[in-house]
Amino acid sequence: MVGARHAVARLCIFFLLVQIAFAAPKQKEAKHARESKSVAARIEKILSQPDVARAFWGIEAVNLETGETLYTLNADKLFTPASNTKLFTTSAALALVGPDYRFRTTVETSGTLDRYGRLSGDVIVVGRGDPSLSGGALAYNPRSDRAGARTRVLEQLADQLVQRGVKFVDGDVVGDDSYFAFERYGDGWSQEDMRYEWGAPVSALTINDNVIYLSVLPGDRTGEKAFINVTPLPDYYRLDNRIMTTPAGTGPRTVTIGREPGSNTLTLWGNMPLDDPGFHETLAIEDPAEFTAQLFRLLLEQRGIVVYGRTRIKHLELANLSTFSVTATASAGGGDIPRSFRPVITGLVLADYQSQPLMNDLLVINKVSQNLHAELLLRLLGREKGTAGTIEAGSEVVRGFLSQADIRSDEYVFYDGSGMSRQNLVTPHAVVKLLVYDHKQPWGRQLENTLPVAGVDGSLAERFKGAPAQGRIHAKTGSLRNVNALSGYATTLSGERIALSIMVNNHNLSSRVALQTIDQIANVLVEEAKKK
Repeated sequence: MVGARHAVARLCIFFLLVQIAFAAPKQKEAKHARESKSVAARIEKILSQPDVARAFWGIEAVNLETGETLYTLNADKLFTPASNTKLFTTSAALALVGPDYRFRTTVETSGTLDRYGRLSGDVIVVGRGDPSLSGGALAYNPRSDRAGARTRVLEQLADQLVQRGVKFVDGDVVGDDSYFAFERYGDGWSQEDMRYEWGAPVSALTINDNVIYLSVLPGDRTGEKAFINVTPLPDYYRLDNRIMTTPAGTGPRTVTIGREPGSNTLTLWGNMPLDDPGFHETLAIEDPAEFTAQLFRLLLEQRGIVVYGRTRIKHLELANLSTFSVTATASAGGGDIPRSFRPVITGLVLADYQSQPLMNDLLVINKVSQNLHAELLLRLLGREKGTAGTIEAGSEVVRGFLSQADIRSDEYVFYDGSGMSRQNLVTPHAVVKLLVYDHKQPWGRQLENTLPVAGVDGSLAERFKGAPAQGRIHAKTGSLRNVNALSGYATTLSGERIALSIMVNNHNLSSRVALQTIDQIANVLVEEAKKK
């Protein structure tokens, strides 16, 4: 009798354990459904506001470890990504070129240097895509002031010529940027953007991020023209100054700066009150190789070197590359560059400079969203791993890389490396797939560390302050007119690691409201995802 009771008890325990085993997944599914409903309900409430609802939103968030989709909305639709494009460019560069790559810039000559210091040939400054020729270092430091280092590397190169004993140059000073093709701008860039630092022209010979600094102060008396100061090369642009000084108290100032494409004339007009504190503007230059050659000549002359020749440039025109195809798909392993387009040391190397590792520049590109450096990176990919230093060749290399990440060609189209082009398109799902792929790579942590940290640094320094996501999100921002995006990694309050992409296109919201809405969605994902 006792044995029978024990058998019945064991049988009851067995059935109880079976019920628990079957109930656990159901409870887990129910819990996940409640969590998903909570996330969806909160995000839908945010997006239901009338001004916000008129925009086109795309969102996806997934668990990095399980691959589970936490939330999705229009994730397979194509969006203009703005600077989220840089995620693709920097990922490809980190994977294919590597974090330790260093740029080399040389000053060369085909002539000879005699014992009296007379150089019989040209002085040629040969650029190979180094973005750091101003400061000599690329390390991202939000508190650094590089204003005093605008021409440091060129000065070091000029000093090396003095040390070599150069006193006279019978030839010209040449700016050679033929390491990359002469493609200063990407397709789909705005003409207005090309005037300013964020739209600076791209060149293998880049100095001071290819910009000049303009300072404007009111004149001494009413009716006089304003004072204008230009650095670091005052004579590069011809100034047409029409800014008139008006009586004190007649503000605010109304000043407009204009420059037609291809022109070296800056026209400034408007009114500036006598008590105005003045302002500063950073403007793009027209031809970086020409700018560098002129600046280098000035530095040589300041060191007592006499130059008898003129200043000129050496470009590699796209038309000259038509003898071979730049449309063949470039493999991740790279391709051979035709010998005729490899820079050849012209003879005697007079001066040499090697940059800091590429990893330092990846920090700059993603932390502060540096467009010019991203464009240089795209052309470097084409040059080092593709067929030529062109936009097309670099884009082919990126496409080869993305195919390895299982990102289909119909999920994106890129016309540049920075996101300045309004013709770029990508799905939020493709962005998340890239982030998941990057996370699994040996260099994944390095890539994540280049991204701005919410409420801490870079382009997210002033966002998420005091919010749940502060310090928990590492993500790339993106902004164009009527376009905003945020994509990257997050650690939820419960410790889960997620990849997320939030994009909004076709909105007429103020920048403040658009960013606040994106941040609200990101905070929901950090708070609710896998909440225990």
